[in-house]
Amino acid sequence: MKKKVLIILSIILIIIILLTTYFLYVFNYIPHKKYSNNDFGIETYISLIDKDEDGIDDQTDILNNVRNYIKTKPKYKSKYYANGYPNDEFGVCTDVVAFGLKNAGYDLMTLVNEDVKNNRDRYNIEVIDKNIDFRRVNNLKIYFDNNAITLTTDISKIKEWQGGDIVIFKNHIGIISDKRNKNGVPFVIHHANPYQKYYEEDILELKNDIIGHYRIS
Repeated sequence: MKKKVLIILSIILIIIILLTTYFLYVFNYIPHKKYSNNDFGIETYISLIDKDEDGIDDQTDILNNVRNYIKTKPKYKSKYYANGYPNDEFGVCTDVVAFGLKNAGYDLMTLVNEDVKNNRDRYNIEVIDKNIDFRRVNNLKIYFDNNAITLTTDISKIKEWQGGDIVIFKNHIGIISDKRNKNGVPFVIHHANPYQKYYEEDILELKNDIIGHYRIS
């Protein structure tokens, strides 16, 4: 009888371990293997524009800047900043994009503010506030619709997703990584919540709320 109980308990324990490992993997607490464009014969996109004239094309510049930003390991917290851009150790999802573009020559705080003023009817903003408007996902969706190159939201078209692109979900935003999963679907560099372990995650295949995919130049 005891032996039978031990066998049952062992099976239950194995199932619990397998389920725990599965969920930890799915939710990116266990790192996923990363592949590159070369592994899938995909040509890396290089922009013909170098907005800030630093000798690095926009697409590469944005990706490099985003990586530099996440190296600071910003902590997730939504705060208001009188100067617009966070100047401490905190940040949210929109800041990943804002800092990536800012150091490539695209000041979203100014650019979004100008677009809001010129297209007030497209933005659902009662009171314009330059310091915060560019840090809201809905506003960035409208801004990129108006000013960026619109691309596919079909993740099966893996060649059309390139590191440095911008992806927008219903209530979230991030930058496409130059790393891919085993299916060729790219990772996303983003900042979603205080419990996120890694800033670069394999999440696109888990999402069913992708509403925008853009390229700056």
